[in-house]
Amino acid sequence: MMRQTWKAWIKRQPAWVRWLLGTSALALVAILALRLFAGDLKTTDEPTFAAQRGPLTISVLESGTIQAQNQVTLKNEVEGRTTILYLIKEGTRVKAKELLVELDASALQDQLIDRQIKLQNAEADFIRSRETLEVTRNQAKSDVERAELAARFAAEDLTQYQQGEYPKEIKESESRIALAQEELRRAEEKLEWSKVLFKEKYVSQTELQADELAGKKAQLDLELAVSDRDLLRDYSYKRKLAELKSEARQTRMALERARRKASADVVQAEADLRAKQSEFQREQSKLDKVKDQIAKTSITAPIDGMVVYATSAERHRRGNAEPLAEGQEVRERQDLIILPATDSIMAEVKIHESSLEKVTVGLPVRVTVDALPGRSFTGKVATIALLPDAVSIWLNPDLKVYNTEIHLEGSSRGLRTGMSCQAEILIEEYADSLFVPVQAVTKLNGKLKVFVVDGDKLEPREVQIGLDNNRMVKIDGGLREGERVLLNPPLAPGGANGAPRTEAAKASADKRPGQ
Repeated sequence: MMRQTWKAWIKRQPAWVRWLLGTSALALVAILALRLFAGDLKTTDEPTFAAQRGPLTISVLESGTIQAQNQVTLKNEVEGRTTILYLIKEGTRVKAKELLVELDASALQDQLIDRQIKLQNAEADFIRSRETLEVTRNQAKSDVERAELAARFAAEDLTQYQQGEYPKEIKESESRIALAQEELRRAEEKLEWSKVLFKEKYVSQTELQADELAGKKAQLDLELAVSDRDLLRDYSYKRKLAELKSEARQTRMALERARRKASADVVQAEADLRAKQSEFQREQSKLDKVKDQIAKTSITAPIDGMVVYATSAERHRRGNAEPLAEGQEVRERQDLIILPATDSIMAEVKIHESSLEKVTVGLPVRVTVDALPGRSFTGKVATIALLPDAVSIWLNPDLKVYNTEIHLEGSSRGLRTGMSCQAEILIEEYADSLFVPVQAVTKLNGKLKVFVVDGDKLEPREVQIGLDNNRMVKIDGGLREGERVLLNPPLAPGGANGAPRTEAAKASADKRPGQ
């Protein structure tokens, strides 16, 4: 009530009065700050801490989850979306090859029948095409042989006529001409004698006329023989030779056509066979794929283990995954079951970026589990992610944490996947060291300092620090045991110092164990 009254009174004052009051307040703050850094401010009411010497453990403490080092994630490998018909109870310990999930395969069974019918048709087409190819090859061979025989016979006929029949016909013509000439000579001699005898009245007129007629006939026979020879040589030979040459040429071209047609028919038949074979193989692949999809509707355990639903793990990480159940529709490649191997256990934690420079692979770790009070487990840092966790960045862009695996050693009896745990990563252990709380260290003018209480005054003193464990920081110089330091160092004028915890952490993060 008094505060509201005071604010109302200030608002009612003139502007110059409000300005004067503000200036006075700022001046008072500046005077107090100057007196503080000059050591003139009394510290009767300020919390302090006496620098202590003793054992100091530098460690990083992070929360995490118990996981199996080796685990098998079973996915839904059936294409599209399908429904769960049977689901084994979560937490059940199973043996290898034991049924875990049964998916609806009714649609796949219908596809199987269709594919079998198509495969049979494709196989029939393939066999028919294969037989057609053999028939085509046989027919092509027969056509080519027939054309080759016709071409050879045509060539032989041409040679036979040129070298055999024509010379023979010429000789026969010459022979007939020679005989006709001989007959004509004899007929002429006989006619001469008949004329002489007719004058002597030894032959009659009729006999003389008969000899004259015989002479004329012999002359005509000679002329006919010469005409036949000339006709054969000048006309019949040329025509027959042209016909035979044309026949030989036509049969050669027919042979070439037969060969090309045979080759084309065989190539076409072979292409048709390959197409039918490819179709048959494609249908066989589709049938095998459907059979494989049907086989994948039954998901069995590849190893011995305890059943964990993948949705339970997602719900643990994200908090919004729908529980896995019978009758639920699942998509392709969706994680269904996780089978962790119980022979190897690890702790999975997330290291904040501020502690990342301290933590290295191989550091010892002490792990405690909330569900097993009084027990602790030892292990080592196995892996540290190269990039920050994407889910954490998506939830909080300002939060950068790195997934880290801690492999536990010794007996893991009682540990189960999904248990919450605390992992203390041991950076360094000092048997005797001087330390103060990390918030007591601040930075002034680029130097690390603490405010030492000297009676009722403060003395800013430069110190050298080592590693810190988020609570205490090791003092390597500049401070003695028992000296009291201010836990809440004041802000420097003009904001010269930063957050005390941040500066101490940054400085100690640069100091690795052994440096």
